[in-house]
Amino acid sequence: MYFADVGEENLSAAGYVHSESWKESHRGFCSAEFVARHTTEAQTGYLRREMAAGKRIYMLLDPHPVGIVSVWGGLIENLYVLPQEQNRGYGTALLDYAVRHCEGTPTLWILNINQGAYRLYTRKGFHETGNRRQLNT
Repeated sequence: MYFADVGEENLSAAGYVHSESWKESHRGFCSAEFVARHTTEAQTGYLRREMAAGKRIYMLLDPHPVGIVSVWGGLIENLYVLPQEQNRGYGTALLDYAVRHCEGTPTLWILNINQGAYRLYTRKGFHETGNRRQLNT
């Protein structure tokens, strides 16, 4: 298991991880049409824009890509593990890696229905602030 910085040479692999993971995690509460728009190509473009905005994106490989995470200052985002690779410790490894690459106090946000992420983050010492975001789905 090792980490790689995401750049142009491996951006499409990161886009694939993001696409497959995002679609699975949002399938239950977003319209099928909205989910279908999150193709590998679309998510590769999204990650390219995230990098252009200054976010650093890391990919976990074991030996193939299994997950990604982004860091921007102290903000951790885009932590996704391929659906078939979940519950194998990859999310924990990605979170630990991201925390080490944060500036200042690490922060993150999760979907209020993502109980698995909530358990992981609270187990790792994150605390709920009560702040809420409205999602456009």
